[in-house]
Amino acid sequence: MAVNIAIPKLGMSMREATLIEWLFNEGEQVNEGQTVLIIETEKTKWEVEALGSGLLHIAIETDTTQPVGQVVGFLAENPDELETLQKDTGAPPAVAVEETEKPEAAPAASSAPSSGGEKRVRVSPVAKRMAQEQGIDLASVAGSGPGGRIVKEDIEKAIENKGKAPAAPSAGQAPAAREYDGKKVKASIPIKSGMRKAIAEHMQRSLAISAQLTLTGEIDMTEIMRLRAEFLKQEETLQTRITYTDIFVLAITRALQDNPGVNSSLAEDEIIVWEDINIGIAVALEGDEYLGGGLIVPVLKNADKLSLAEISRAAKPLIAKAREGKLMPDDVSGGTFTLTNLGVAGGGYGFGTPIINQPESAILATGAISDRPVVRDGEIVIRPIMACSLTFDHRVVDGYPASVFLSRLTELLENPLLLL
Repeated sequence: MAVNIAIPKLGMSMREATLIEWLFNEGEQVNEGQTVLIIETEKTKWEVEALGSGLLHIAIETDTTQPVGQVVGFLAENPDELETLQKDTGAPPAVAVEETEKPEAAPAASSAPSSGGEKRVRVSPVAKRMAQEQGIDLASVAGSGPGGRIVKEDIEKAIENKGKAPAAPSAGQAPAAREYDGKKVKASIPIKSGMRKAIAEHMQRSLAISAQLTLTGEIDMTEIMRLRAEFLKQEETLQTRITYTDIFVLAITRALQDNPGVNSSLAEDEIIVWEDINIGIAVALEGDEYLGGGLIVPVLKNADKLSLAEISRAAKPLIAKAREGKLMPDDVSGGTFTLTNLGVAGGGYGFGTPIINQPESAILATGAISDRPVVRDGEIVIRPIMACSLTFDHRVVDGYPASVFLSRLTELLENPLLLL
């Protein structure tokens, strides 16, 4: 009997997932435990492992979003069963998935978004990506794989034939570059699916549904730098290396405790002030050479109940999981306030206007620390100054409480003994 391949439930908040890439071709042998499919939830990618062995039948192609429990493929016991499955054109069934069921998927370290055309074409994931990169029209390629499926060798042949078609440029003449709207194109990065598409949609939606206003300020980091230097000497005792991000998270939790209205969300016709203080930490990912790998925000739950060392020890594995692509959906949900520390990128002194991570009501951006002239006790002195920006939803938070929050945060960071 065929083994189902279904969308697993990876967390309490997960409802659906997008099929990104089948790692085996139609009819290929898949062994139990092998990764057969990559799916993507709202912000994370996962490798779905085969629960048995058999010949793969792909029931639902990539670039489609399916609910949890939906059967998207099968592993047939033998060629006869595979042929029967291939002839069955009915919609695959869904399987029941308990809320508490353990995930049947391992996190995906990386994957590439797929793209498709209007005409339905049977094509392997590798061949599909090669065609996209080389500008090959899949409709013009004859597939040599099972059931006429286009495979890698077909695309390689199409690329070879494509290269023979145009006349070779004369000596010393470079091939013509692709142009768009009268300008030469260096690269083209599709945003039909994947993290880049999610970022585009979330950021645009955030600006569209909320009244965002940004306050900016400067913080004298003299005492924080001095304190962190002492913490670095105690790294072995603390069993963690304290970072500026760790300190900022601690300061934010204290400021939110003093100004709970900022730790809130708008839900339909009411403003909810959260008892939990869950701090999202924006993490930039490696990836595309031009745009990077996108941004993800793991959430440090109940951060207000943690000491500085506990924050550091809890945040580090979360950030590591984010960079390794190993975050669970629940790791990126439940945030009440977000920190984006742009200072790690350097760049000197400067302000920004971060966009709120919905459905939260505020986000803090911290910049690089740079020496600046300031007035202290009537004299101009040089101090390490950090610019910061607080964007808040004016539907929920008025300008005065937002200013009070930012002032309290500044006070805590300029007088760090208040934090300890």
